[in-house]
Amino acid sequence: MHARIARYSFTGSALELSRTVEEGMLPILQAAPGFKAYTVIEAGDEIISLSGWETAEAAETADATIASWVADNLSDDVTLKEKQIGEILISTALGVSTKAGITT
Repeated sequence: MHARIARYSFTGSALELSRTVEEGMLPILQAAPGFKAYTVIEAGDEIISLSGWETAEAAETADATIASWVADNLSDDVTLKEKQIGEILISTALGVSTKAGITT
């Protein structure tokens, strides 16, 4: 399983931005092949986005979808600071474990 993690600076209300994402982008991600989970975290002056995907390819495709949606809908309110895609090694929420072959 793979994840896309992104850090954004933002202006305005993190809660309002999250509502916009939940209503607009989340349904698009949920309909995408390989989607597993999506989380948004407010951490001080940043918003952190974490999405889980079945494969690296699905995470890469989602990365392009997210970038496009954010540019079209939130470009005045958020600025991407950093993003990465990587393999999830442990996740209790997604059932990923380092124990031999265990993925639930």
